[in-house]
Amino acid sequence: MTETNNIKDILKQYAARFNREIDRFFPFPAGDEKRVSEAMHYSLTRGGKRLRPFLVYETAGLFGVGFETSLNTAMALEMLHTYSLIHDDLPAMDNDDLRRGFPTCHKQFDEATAIIAGDGLLTYAFEIMSRPSTAADPAVRCYLIEMLANAAGAFNGMVAGQMLDLIGAAYTMDRDDKEEIIRHIEEMKTGRLLRYAVEAGAVLGGADEKELQALISYARRIGIAFQITDDILDLTGDERTMGKTLHKDEQQNKMTFVSLYGLDTARKIAEELTAAAREDIAFFGNRAQNLQNLAAYIVDRNH
Repeated sequence: MTETNNIKDILKQYAARFNREIDRFFPFPAGDEKRVSEAMHYSLTRGGKRLRPFLVYETAGLFGVGFETSLNTAMALEMLHTYSLIHDDLPAMDNDDLRRGFPTCHKQFDEATAIIAGDGLLTYAFEIMSRPSTAADPAVRCYLIEMLANAAGAFNGMVAGQMLDLIGAAYTMDRDDKEEIIRHIEEMKTGRLLRYAVEAGAVLGGADEKELQALISYARRIGIAFQITDDILDLTGDERTMGKTLHKDEQQNKMTFVSLYGLDTARKIAEELTAAAREDIAFFGNRAQNLQNLAAYIVDRNH
């Protein structure tokens, strides 16, 4: 069995275990307001690789922290990620009808409900993070919450990356400057939540500074590589396999490594990034084998 097939199976096993826990986080209200909870639950349970929760789990596991102890952080992160997808799919943003092979939230419900469902998942994520079951030490919980807010936010986080992504087509500059802008967009838009996943796992596990910095470097590299691979698949992927509308980047004239350098060079950049990411965590030895294999999977995947 190849490394990629092995990690795909491990990811599937983790996703199945994670998915079984979702319902206990959803005590649906009795009144009509339950519609927003239903929309939140719908979007959260429409599949997905559960890559971000898996990174929390695997990174925490490097330091002996188990599934249950990392679950709240993993669940909150996936809720926050799902909110971003709901809003990304809205008519004012990417205007998508499909997400993971299912109707997007605004298509399954309506646009207003989708907006509120995204708001609900974002808010609920921080409620979960504030619970004592997330981490016994209040100082650790506060740090995890601060880190998550920063990773998701408008100053140097996902929201800032989404803003740059929306206006990226308007940039006029030479190729080197464009590459720097694209790296900045992709590191924030996709990379910041992947980086948070490993940072949170490291904090839960009590990592030292050397370990933390190695994991951050790993996450930054795989974050950019993940987005480059998404951009490649937007052009070359199969719509049924991908479960979403393709060729959106080209239609919206978005700046990507693919639009800047072409498919072959973009793929080479992604492969170089993941090879460097694997070097970043080599000193963990066999404990980090799943993280090593995950880096390879990120550029080999077909969806």
